[in-house]
Amino acid sequence: MYLVKRFLLKRLQKLIARTNLDIDTLLLNALPVPLTILIVLLNLLLFERLLDFYQITNADLSRYTSIAAQILIVLALVIFADRFSEGALSVYTHKSESLRNSSSILKGIAKGLVIGIGALVLLGTLGISITPIIASLGITSLAVALALQPTLENFFSGVQLVIDKPIRVGDFIELESGEQGFVQKIGWRSTWIKMLPNNVVIMPNSVLSQSKIINYYYPQKELSVPVEVGVHYNSDLEHVERVTLEVAREVLKTHKWGVPEYDTFVVYHTFDSSSINFTVMLRAQEYFTRFFIKSEFIKALHKRYAQEGIVIPYPIRAINTDQEASKM
Repeated sequence: MYLVKRFLLKRLQKLIARTNLDIDTLLLNALPVPLTILIVLLNLLLFERLLDFYQITNADLSRYTSIAAQILIVLALVIFADRFSEGALSVYTHKSESLRNSSSILKGIAKGLVIGIGALVLLGTLGISITPIIASLGITSLAVALALQPTLENFFSGVQLVIDKPIRVGDFIELESGEQGFVQKIGWRSTWIKMLPNNVVIMPNSVLSQSKIINYYYPQKELSVPVEVGVHYNSDLEHVERVTLEVAREVLKTHKWGVPEYDTFVVYHTFDSSSINFTVMLRAQEYFTRFFIKSEFIKALHKRYAQEGIVIPYPIRAINTDQEASKM
């Protein structure tokens, strides 16, 4: 029988080497122990048939053999399901960055479900009524759920965050309360957000799942950077636009955090009290790098405007003291 087991496993290994599929590898890794149990079962049945052939068996021996066979079959199925589910979770959580930190918890849940279902099936197979057990488990589960309501709420909110993926580990987000930072870890109870000053905000998953979140890395990291500028009323606006675009394109092309292929543009929008205002749209590679792009653009634009004779006005307030004195 041992030789048969080795022969079957080697044949399976050769077949799996041809297909190179994850599921085939998982099946092969889950089979050895259940296959050994089934071989033991086959030996037991052959032994029982041999005794029956020589008429040295009895009803009790046949009954015990039948019970042992049922136990071995259920045990083999439980071990196979446990090994297969554990291997599958190892493979797929390793591929998912958001699930990688939760691999051990998922394996524990899967193992508990497999063993629990296997135990109930085994009891039912042995003729033991499982209805009272299921009823007791239901009452116990209700009591536990009420006692652990906040924890369970955070747990299922964490499951929702992992499955729905509104945020991912490494994303730069802004919370409804105003905090900004990188998602460092998504746990089953809380999510850790590392802020730019190098401190960490720990948010309960139940609160996070019900909050409005701005994800600056979704659908992509690049984002537009608007810069407000104002020029004097005597300025040639066509000339101002041409010069501004030249500076913007040069900054995006030369700065390490700029997006060179972005088609920047200028939009005039306001006749203000002392200037004509417009917006220049730039493009940064990431949210937190927009500060550096904007800073470099302002410096370069100020220098170029000075060379071109373009005036950036500032508000002037005149106080007419003679007029105010005549009213007194």
